[in-house]
Amino acid sequence: MAARFALMIDPVPADAEDGDFAATFQVVDPSAPALSVSELSTQRGDGIFETIGVVDSHPQEVGAHLDRLAHSAGLCDLPVPHLGQWRQAVARAAVECGPGEGAVKLILSRGVEHGPAPTAWVTAAAAPDNTVPRTRGIRVVTLDRGIDSGAAERAPWLLLGAKTLSYAVNMAALREAHRRDADDAIFVTSDGFVLEGPTSSVVLRFGDRYVTPATGTGILHGTTQISLFDHLRASGRTAQYEAVPVDALVRADAAWLVSSVRLAAPVTAIDGRAIPVDAEATASFNRYLLSPRD
Repeated sequence: MAARFALMIDPVPADAEDGDFAATFQVVDPSAPALSVSELSTQRGDGIFETIGVVDSHPQEVGAHLDRLAHSAGLCDLPVPHLGQWRQAVARAAVECGPGEGAVKLILSRGVEHGPAPTAWVTAAAAPDNTVPRTRGIRVVTLDRGIDSGAAERAPWLLLGAKTLSYAVNMAALREAHRRDADDAIFVTSDGFVLEGPTSSVVLRFGDRYVTPATGTGILHGTTQISLFDHLRASGRTAQYEAVPVDALVRADAAWLVSSVRLAAPVTAIDGRAIPVDAEATASFNRYLLSPRD
């Protein structure tokens, strides 16, 4: 997603009074150089980010994304962002997405090496056309994440619950999935439990129950998955967090990978084995996820 708009942010302390933060924003040319060669986001991937889906210039689930940004900042020992300032930056960027679907990306880096402050910016871009994965589905493979289900608690310095800029492993997993003639991947633990996709959350249906892997294993708490579960519960359906063994994947009555921009993509096969597709539920999910949500 090539950025069509970029906004540099001069971060204010989290406890600063609320107000108009427009003076702390600087519009920059997204195609022009804007970062120092000593910037730690590019040198070490030392920073965090969020990607917010936008529909007709309306940014979706802003509160949940900002809460997760703050959570990631705490895990990474970064200054806690002022959520009011970032909310205004999101609103400013979202209007630049124009009609249709778009994406606003928030980035908070540790900044220039030995520098006095973090670096922060927001970009806006048009979203890719996700009609095919939403309607025809995706094939996935399971890939060992190289950790067991207790790693997050035992080794918090792995930052497994933070959305960091260190995405080389996630991108390598997608390339491996493509090498295996699949569209995407599902990470699993070395002791046999389901985690998440490289850029998505896993949702499964067993009968009339919807299930997603429990976050205690260090997976990212998906904002789209949270919203979808709230919707399911509001409509009287059961939606639960559970430890999901790998062998349960092929026993599911339906499966989806859900994320902020692609939304709900039904899984058609796992490791080459076909699984049922619930087209009606998929269409219902995406209608909801495309509706305005704050």
